[in-house]
Amino acid sequence: MRIALGVEYAGTHFCGWQYQPHSRTVQDELQKAVSTVANHQVEVFAAGRTDTGVHALNQVVHFDTESVREQRGWLLGINANLPKDISVNWVREVDDDFNARFTAIKRSYRYLILNRLSRSAVHHQRMWWHHHPLDIGRMRAAAEQLVGRHDFSSFRASECQAKSPIKTLDKIAISKQGDCIAVDVEARSFLHHMVRNLVGVIVSIGDGSKPVEWAGEVLRSADRSRGGVTAPPDGLYLVDVRYPSEYSLPTVSGFPVLW
Repeated sequence: MRIALGVEYAGTHFCGWQYQPHSRTVQDELQKAVSTVANHQVEVFAAGRTDTGVHALNQVVHFDTESVREQRGWLLGINANLPKDISVNWVREVDDDFNARFTAIKRSYRYLILNRLSRSAVHHQRMWWHHHPLDIGRMRAAAEQLVGRHDFSSFRASECQAKSPIKTLDKIAISKQGDCIAVDVEARSFLHHMVRNLVGVIVSIGDGSKPVEWAGEVLRSADRSRGGVTAPPDGLYLVDVRYPSEYSLPTVSGFPVLW
């Protein structure tokens, strides 16, 4: 049978999602835990790879097994064998045609920025601390220029393996509560470092380093060297992955404390 999992993790002490023989990764830790419960070697497949330091609230994965367990048994058994910075939130049996990566129709990320003069002890490595004041109006005006179907070569990491830089960005929403700013981004799929590079450009405009129209200029240039800084991984969260309704997979509540 095929099993889908909703996985949450703090990426600070992982070298990303994907297995690496000599590094600590989320995939490796999860595979070991699932294999222990299944009582055979299991390979898990994710909706998307996350980089070193990037977090997830609802990374969706699937694996195949001949072992029969109740959903509660899978959930409690896997979590008992996971480190404290990874947790499985839900378990569902799915049809064999389900694929965590290729069946997904929408991925949502949130980037969190702490915008104040003093650094945070509590949010260290959970948000990007940016001490220069940010203008939300300028950031929103910059973001509007990036929504839609475009060539996002200017926001693509050099090591990106995607066949095409053409992507459709469905949403960029920017909100603020107190000293915290959230950049919410949605698309079917993203290029490597695309969200962090988008945030880097938007923040450079928000703090006045660049004019608002620079966002469109960077986009049209299709040249990564024009794109400015890459925002650090600390503030980036894979919030949710959505699938066709027939799979009836659960969603999770993102950031109930902050918003």
